[in-house]
Amino acid sequence: MRIIAGDFKGNRIQAVPNQLTRPTGDKVKESLFQMIGPFFDGGICLDLFAGSGALAIEAISRGMNKAILVDKQPKAISIIHQNVSHLHIQEKVEIYRNDAFRAIKALQKRALQFDTIFLDPPYHKVSYDKLLQGISSTDIVTENGLIICEHDPNIRMENSYEGYHIWKHEVYNTTTAITIFKKGVKDDD
Repeated sequence: MRIIAGDFKGNRIQAVPNQLTRPTGDKVKESLFQMIGPFFDGGICLDLFAGSGALAIEAISRGMNKAILVDKQPKAISIIHQNVSHLHIQEKVEIYRNDAFRAIKALQKRALQFDTIFLDPPYHKVSYDKLLQGISSTDIVTENGLIICEHDPNIRMENSYEGYHIWKHEVYNTTTAITIFKKGVKDDD
């Protein structure tokens, strides 16, 4: 896997060497960042199912100030630490081994707010509906902030989370779709 653009463009990062994670492919990652940016003028992001940390690291490379990476798999946490250390970005990240739902509660207690949240859980093992309800019931997303869901294209994402609306939706292939929710009043975006 490689970083596609920004300060760390071209650097390779390690993937998690097991079947517990499914890395986002470079083409999907590039398309995703073209949809939401492609570059950032600061901000903070949260990657709740971080795996190797590739999405949050790409966001930092493209201008995010800070990222919080959460994964419950010990091997994933180890790989994230290696990737962060390799790029010398320790001061820009916080890494936690935790369940996504507990992480949401802990982040709410810290009164943190995120400009972007990446949700890429193992397909069919975590309820997007429960995750999105959990996030929308808190104040951890900034106004106009984004929640980016990578999911199986056969999963229909509902547009029923208070204060959020589907901003963009793309199907990439038979295994990957992206739905982006935006916080705030729906406008012409």
